[in-house]
Amino acid sequence: MKLTPVGDHIIVKAVKVEHLSPSGIIIPETVDKERPERGEVIAVGPGRELDNGNRSVMPCVVGQTVLFKKYTPDEIKVEGVEFLVIRAEDVIAIIE
Repeated sequence: MKLTPVGDHIIVKAVKVEHLSPSGIIIPETVDKERPERGEVIAVGPGRELDNGNRSVMPCVVGQTVLFKKYTPDEIKVEGVEFLVIRAEDVIAIIE
């Protein structure tokens, strides 16, 4: 199934980040049960329609990894796969 977001929505797949303790033990993200802040862009909407009829420029493209506000995303599940839906204004940075 292909997801096509509308407006200024962006569909993101969360990237799991493992933290390394000072003693070298890998601590998976699931231990602290925090919401993700980083993800890979899966689909990008066309942009929000402005008052003059044009569309706003989207800050990212498919395939980029982005940082976004922690409590912003809506969680959806499509065919057993979990995705996050965020708005363009909630993208904080693009990770290169």
